[in-house]
Amino acid sequence: MISILVNPRERTRFLKFAVVGVIGAVVDFGIFNLLSGFFSVNEVVASVISFSVAVISNFLWNRFWTYPDSRSKPVVRQLLEFSIINVIGLIIRTPLFAFFAERLPKYFEASNYSGYLPLTPAFWGHNISLAIAVVVVMFWNFFINRYLTYSDVK
Repeated sequence: MISILVNPRERTRFLKFAVVGVIGAVVDFGIFNLLSGFFSVNEVVASVISFSVAVISNFLWNRFWTYPDSRSKPVVRQLLEFSIINVIGLIIRTPLFAFFAERLPKYFEASNYSGYLPLTPAFWGHNISLAIAVVVVMFWNFFINRYLTYSDVK
């Protein structure tokens, strides 16, 4: 963590990783809302699918933009490491999402916010639940991937 603060190269990597994370979040939220809102897929299932697509997107962006100097490991090995780390992230994320997704829509419904919000309490509750889970998993993903998947980067 301290190396990110003092090492300009690590700070740049962290910022690129964060930009990739934003791209992944757009992919994740977009697919989640498409599946759950338009195709009526169960929210937890939609969350798992959207997460999986975002992982592939993030791997490609990180491989070619954030860590272009990480080439001593074969791409298949890196993808496998990246995927395993992200599956563990999914294991962390899914119960967090389910916990909040069960409670937050009820909170928005009961708190009379529904009259002031342009979207439904379910929409707000599910998206805020997903955001909480994404932020928690982002920290896990960055640190573990930096020191395992991209350990060949100096």
